[in-house]
Amino acid sequence: MKATQPSTPLIRVAAADSDPLRFVGLRTLLGSHSGIELCSVSASEIEVRCDIDVMLLWNYPGTKVFDVMAGLRARHLKSPMIVTGNHMNDEALYKAISYGAKGFVEEGASAEEYARALQVVHEGSVWFPRRVLSMFVERAEASTLSASRRIITDREKEVLKLLVAGCSNKEIGAPLGIVERTVKAHIAKLMRKVGVQNRIELTVHAVNHSLVSMR
Repeated sequence: MKATQPSTPLIRVAAADSDPLRFVGLRTLLGSHSGIELCSVSASEIEVRCDIDVMLLWNYPGTKVFDVMAGLRARHLKSPMIVTGNHMNDEALYKAISYGAKGFVEEGASAEEYARALQVVHEGSVWFPRRVLSMFVERAEASTLSASRRIITDREKEVLKLLVAGCSNKEIGAPLGIVERTVKAHIAKLMRKVGVQNRIELTVHAVNHSLVSMR
């Protein structure tokens, strides 16, 4: 008796508010991929569907894809979103990531690329050009750094500056007119704010991110 070969898991893809011709074209393109089931639904219908693995949203003139994405996100829908369209620049793709998209595929992509993108996103990863992901990470880090700088008080900056200079708690407290217990409290609070575990990590973080001026 021949062993039964495991079947490819079915990925149920909902194309939301799609243009009929585009939907037919994509369904024809993906026809050879038996592991993908494509259906056309309205954005409002998605909310009551519990059998959708991936949502596919078209971005072409006349659509308001970001409004649709914002609405879906506000309803806390769990199915990941992929955007497809033509000539989306890096800023538009960055915006798509910000609105919760997990992938982007050019409308003229091959069936293999569409299928691969759907599979990757369905498995919990992302499908975007590497340069766009790098830009997203860089901007997120810059935003985090900016937030860190904003939440550090003037007194904490004074403590941090002396800590970076290698001073002990006693040596930090003396010129600031505070006791060692208060110095320890400031340092503990700083560690929580920047997400580090000890004084050494706090010092390194402060230097690497220019949190204090050593002039």
